[in-house]
Amino acid sequence: MRPDFGQHFLESSMSQYFSIHPDNPQQRLIAQAAEIVRRGGVIVYPTDSVYALGCHIGDKQALERIRAIRQVDKHHNFTLMCRDLSELANYARVDNSDFRILKASTPGAFTFILPATSEVPKRLMHPKRKTIGIRVPDSPIAQALLDELGEPMMSVTLIMPNDEYPMTDPYDMRQTLEGQVDAIIDGGYCGLEPTTVVDMTGDQPQMTRQGMGDFSLI
Repeated sequence: MRPDFGQHFLESSMSQYFSIHPDNPQQRLIAQAAEIVRRGGVIVYPTDSVYALGCHIGDKQALERIRAIRQVDKHHNFTLMCRDLSELANYARVDNSDFRILKASTPGAFTFILPATSEVPKRLMHPKRKTIGIRVPDSPIAQALLDELGEPMMSVTLIMPNDEYPMTDPYDMRQTLEGQVDAIIDGGYCGLEPTTVVDMTGDQPQMTRQGMGDFSLI
């Protein structure tokens, strides 16, 4: 169990700002960002689809801070960002046919809805279906961050209340979120299109949201 830090990581009103190369992430900066997550911080980071808010998988307080930023309730679905399929399998039950689909589609811009294992904190599961959204991002920055952490991150798209589209410009993020998050990773421009969401809990995969990922490949 992680210690309860009692208050969020950020002691001042300033958010840290890391400019990280999108293709060759600087390990020193990745390590600093990962340490902020470990210590209960909330970060903004780029993925292969859109920018996201992320925090430690076990940190309830950080999760509540993200909900406050997004102004969403406890029923809003978070995604577990995983490094690879072996890590994904710790948090979701995957049969052989599902595994073949996941192997062909990861890393990539898909979020897969799968039955959750007991490793997933209950507050992250769909309350009735006991499912979890999981994905493996095809982003050097996100992969480096997850590799440094050694475990998944709780994550949600960075879209502000009343906005129709996710934020794309790190400068705007800095202006808007200063003091609300502990770190912003500037990895350059990200797109506006979120992941394609695929429900894997039935007999056949079902697309529940069209996004960047090409469902015809599944």
